Amino acid sequence: MQDFLHQLGIFAGGWVGSVPTIPNTNQIDFVTISSLGNASDFGDLSATRSSAAGFCNSTRGLIAGGYNPFNTKFNVIDFIIISTLGNATDFGDLTIARDYLGSCSSSTRGVWGGGGSDPSGTGINVIDYVSINSNSNAIDFGDLTTSKYIVHALSNGHGGLG
Repeated sequence: MQDFLHQLGIFAGGWVGSVPTIPNTNQIDFVTISSLGNASDFGDLSATRSSAAGFCNSTRGLIAGGYNPFNTKFNVIDFIIISTLGNATDFGDLTIARDYLGSCSSSTRGVWGGGGSDPSGTGINVIDYVSINSNSNAIDFGDLTTSKYIVHALSNGHGGLG
């Protein structure tokens, strides 16, 4: 079972169709990265939403933010236990509700940066962080150099770029 845990790819939420006006989903899917095949059902997010961002370590996965077609922005942070298929559970809240944020992590800490906090999609410069293994609300990490919307991020496990 341990080998299986380190080979999962998780996909959570999103649009059901090709445009944002079509309903979103709360479904969480997974694939086993080491073998070809279709996704399987992992469970559900706590709310139906798209444009969220997530990260994981070998034990937990966290998914935060997002929106629904009614332009409701979410500050919710959900978590899943990678080794147990099932629904996401409440972890805490971001410091500000937003969508299209970027995320990256080390094995112990995760950060979310940027995104949009109002219906116009105006970018923000907020960076939040959490300790992945301790349920809590996000804490202010600092600011991006400029406000950014539709952020993509990456990490080598020691530092992040957005």
